[in-house]
Amino acid sequence: MTDLVTQDKWDKLAANFDVMAGNGAEKRWLPKKRELFSHMQGKVLFLALGTGLDIVAFPPGQDITAIDISPKMVEQAESRVAAYDGTIDARVMDVHELDFPDGHFDQVFTSCTFCSVPDPIAGLRSLQRVLKPGGELYMFEHTGSRVFPFNMMMKLMSQLTERVGPSMSRQTVANVHEAGYELLEVENLFLDVVKIIKARVPAHH
Repeated sequence: MTDLVTQDKWDKLAANFDVMAGNGAEKRWLPKKRELFSHMQGKVLFLALGTGLDIVAFPPGQDITAIDISPKMVEQAESRVAAYDGTIDARVMDVHELDFPDGHFDQVFTSCTFCSVPDPIAGLRSLQRVLKPGGELYMFEHTGSRVFPFNMMMKLMSQLTERVGPSMSRQTVANVHEAGYELLEVENLFLDVVKIIKARVPAHH
């Protein structure tokens, strides 16, 4: 069953999402996202599409399945999906209920996603199921901090932000490990809050 509470939350944000997210942060991190997404090859799953702001950072000519829990977000992304120089199959789907066979994808990419997934470890395990053994997980995420006083501030902020959008205090690196992936690399981009995480499914999973 799709998480209707989460779906409704993001549906309500869809119309104004570009205004909120499309200027400062997106422009600031575009070079890093381009570098991360340059690793795309084979059958790729991208989570979560949102309004398609990340598409400009995708390398051309890829075969990408992009999902988002919000139908209104996917609708807002239509023009960017159509303009992509490659193939993007955009679908409305909940990461906890992936409608793909086991081992279907070579790679999964996420962009500021696991701050908002209600059950992050279950979501990561769901992605692991649809990845091939040895399949790769590439994540651009903002996470909780271990640095005082930022860690305390972010926990307090999360009590407000989780009502309308993302959590500010997720321990995503630990969650990736707990979900059963092999961690390959963690790169801190801003303090220990914005980071790139690279991992893979064990070859004999």
